[in-house]
Amino acid sequence: MRSPDFANHLVSSLAILACGADTVSVQDESVVDIISVRKPDSSVVLTISDHLDWSDTIQHQTILQTKLNHYLAFVESGELLERYPAAKGLVVRIEIVFKFRPDKEALEFLRKAKKVIESAGFSLETSVFAESYDN
Repeated sequence: MRSPDFANHLVSSLAILACGADTVSVQDESVVDIISVRKPDSSVVLTISDHLDWSDTIQHQTILQTKLNHYLAFVESGELLERYPAAKGLVVRIEIVFKFRPDKEALEFLRKAKKVIESAGFSLETSVFAESYDN
């Protein structure tokens, strides 16, 4: 069962989904998929929506790396605060929501990415959404 804060987080997320885009995708490297605020821990969450499977893990990791670099640039350039002044003073979290469970190589990539992102003063979280028997 999801926490009571999940509904509030979801509503906040949907209110500013994809900066006005109709869809979100890890493959759209120039778009921040979802921006939301988590009031309980005073954080702004930048979410990557990842629907890709891991059949070509190297290509998938390359796409993710490009997307993560864009997210870091979005924050570090000040664009986050320009577009969303309410994010000022909040902890920045990057969250990747996967459709498919990452494979062994991807988990190693994510471990390294987490270290880099944390060294920049942010955090990286991952989760698998709507797991099914075939992922």
